Amino acid sequence: MLSALLAMHLAAGAVALGLGSKLGHRAFAVAALAPVATVGFALSQASDVLSGSPVMTSSPWVPTLGLTLDLRLDAFALLMVALVSGVGTVVFGYAWHYFAGSRRAGRAAGLLVLFSGAMLGVVLADNVLALYGFWELTSITSFLLIGLDDRDGGSRGAAMHALLVTGAGALAMLGGLVILGHEAGTFRLSEILASPPSGTAVSAAVVLVLIGAFAKSAQYPFHSWLPGAMVAPTPISAYLHSAAMVKAGVYLIARLAPAFASVPVWRPLVVTVGLVTMIAGGLRALRPWDLKQLLAFGTISQLGFMTVLVGIGLPEATVAGCALLVAHALFKATLFMVVGIVDHGLHTRDIRSVPRLGAAWRPTQLTGLVAAASMAAVPPMAGFVAKESAYGALVQGSPGQRLVLGAIVAGSVLTVAYSARIAAALVRPDLLVPAGQNLSGDDGPPVGAVRTDHAPGIGFLAFPAVLAVLTLGIGLVSAPWSRLVDGAARSLDERAHAHLVVWHGFTPALALSVLTLAGGVGLFVARGRVARVQRRFAVGFTGTDGYDAVVRGVLAGAARVTSIVQSGSLPVYLLVIVTTLVVAPTVALVSGGWPGTAALTATPAEIPVAGLLVGAGVAATLSKRRFGAALLLGLTGYAMALLFVVLGAPDLALTQVACETLSVVVFLLVLRMLPERFEHSTPAVRVVPRLVLSVAVGLFCVGLTVAAAGSRTANPVSDEMVDRARPDGHGNNVVNVVLVDIRGMDTLGEVTVLVTAGIGVAALARAGRRPPPRRPWTAGHPDGLPRAGRRRRTESVPDVDGVSS
Repeated sequence: MLSALLAMHLAAGAVALGLGSKLGHRAFAVAALAPVATVGFALSQASDVLSGSPVMTSSPWVPTLGLTLDLRLDAFALLMVALVSGVGTVVFGYAWHYFAGSRRAGRAAGLLVLFSGAMLGVVLADNVLALYGFWELTSITSFLLIGLDDRDGGSRGAAMHALLVTGAGALAMLGGLVILGHEAGTFRLSEILASPPSGTAVSAAVVLVLIGAFAKSAQYPFHSWLPGAMVAPTPISAYLHSAAMVKAGVYLIARLAPAFASVPVWRPLVVTVGLVTMIAGGLRALRPWDLKQLLAFGTISQLGFMTVLVGIGLPEATVAGCALLVAHALFKATLFMVVGIVDHGLHTRDIRSVPRLGAAWRPTQLTGLVAAASMAAVPPMAGFVAKESAYGALVQGSPGQRLVLGAIVAGSVLTVAYSARIAAALVRPDLLVPAGQNLSGDDGPPVGAVRTDHAPGIGFLAFPAVLAVLTLGIGLVSAPWSRLVDGAARSLDERAHAHLVVWHGFTPALALSVLTLAGGVGLFVARGRVARVQRRFAVGFTGTDGYDAVVRGVLAGAARVTSIVQSGSLPVYLLVIVTTLVVAPTVALVSGGWPGTAALTATPAEIPVAGLLVGAGVAATLSKRRFGAALLLGLTGYAMALLFVVLGAPDLALTQVACETLSVVVFLLVLRMLPERFEHSTPAVRVVPRLVLSVAVGLFCVGLTVAAAGSRTANPVSDEMVDRARPDGHGNNVVNVVLVDIRGMDTLGEVTVLVTAGIGVAALARAGRRPPPRRPWTAGHPDGLPRAGRRRRTESVPDVDGVSS
């Protein structure tokens, strides 16, 4: 059934893309069928899965390479499916209204459901190679979604930015997954986690996998692609950057943390990157005027927070991380959709341009305020429950854990401050820009006046309102949410236990929550001073600048390497190829030991024939005349034919003689057009290396042949051909039986190629002899031009305007 769900997403995407031009925005109804069915299946299996009975399916793909489509729905996967498909269903409904009248609606619907299926594959995959395949599919589909407006250069650039950063991280991750699978002796994820390998190779593999996860979840320094991706339409941002794509890296870290947190490099790397991302993203979120940019940097900060919680390897922190995964998906998707409604109705996202909205906008404002309050961890929202759980997980820990807690509190203060910015932008945007001054933004001048009378319809607002009600409801009635989070955390770490409620009493965690809210409000009140401090200590080099510098460096380096390697000299190319061909296998043979020995000759009669062959070859290289060199080269072929006769293969000898005779004739016909002697003499300093290399190639071929013959472990298949030629092929000539019967299809293919080439050559030869066609109006004129049109031919010279005349 799990495979059927993935196939359903593929089918829905194909229908939406194929019929998108006819369906328009109704394509989202077709596309939504797949996530709706997935939610229904997840609900039907929830009781068993949360009780510890995962749903598993396995389909062979390339078993010899360890490639099988193993899918596993355990409690943590169930939580992720609820986010991917549950929030996805709401976003599809929202997109129905958002894309009404858009010519890109069908394409957006098809790509969005294909992305949903790829993301579903990531969270269900139980084979690390299959996981990588789905991982890359999410990168490709997100590239197409971010660049949905393919006529806009900014959209194309942002899409390429996201693809390059996440794709490069994925390549590193692939190397790490392959190493893990090799060290564990299996590529099945559940088996790797049940019995994790250890050693230096595993440490290297862990670093590589974490690089891929960091790039996918926009962790510093791989974060720059996420703000640029805000050029995508708001429904795409609401889905990819709240509940789906950016959660893939956090998901993978959460999966691996219980098994690999004891690896020495794991905790320092994960915690450091997560904390830096949380604080740096929070600081950057205090600056933009564009609401989507503000949400983008807020998302980066929250992803850093989640990375720390799920990656630190503590069971209590794992519970908090799972809770925050759910809470973040709800409030961030809501905020993105509310910003989309504002943009859709007022045609601006610039805080400086948003007026104080009238009474018709009150439901929209209320929806956004609930989501912003949850992001700021205001009780009794789901965000508060998750954050207090995180505080409680670390407050009683070791000194190092309390240091981490202090950094989290600092990042959470910033979260409250930028949440207040969003709330003020929806209710009193004039508070953020007193007297029209730009205090903390850096996104350019404000746009012109906007209308305030275009309030959203109830259908448009209903979808973000549903998520806002959920973020409030699960905070107040937390039992179902607590059970889901408890099951998910236990499937990751058996020691975990969730007890999510709004009120735990007067605890140190509650005191930290109050301190966080007070600090964030104070930071918002002092936003003018904070903005001036930020401007004073602002770093001119941004993440996007770093990305651009890396891309320019790679292109410049590639051009330099290409100019060196691709010099345009065919002898140099041949020298490199032949040297590599000789050196690499020779090193392997010498270092691995000589595999065996074999006789150099079968009969003594081969020795003089071989001497004739070698002598003719050496004489050909020393000849000063072209005709003599061609004849000596032909003599080597005739000596090879004589060798075939000595070895008892007269038919091969006849074929060799025929081919060699034809080659010599062609050589002589061509050489008639060239000087009699070789006119250019090559200096000895250049001849000696070539001579050494040529001798090395010859000795290498001899040695490799002898080594291959001496290391044979079974009888050659040619013996069986000889034995079966007469009874099965009904022929006395083994060669004929091989060509016609044993490898008859190969022979047919070769003959077809030769006949096709012959037909092509004949057609070209006939075309070359055919006179050019004459038109009736050019008849009688030698140059094919009518007399009135004949003129003196001159080269076309452009005039001062650049037009040829």
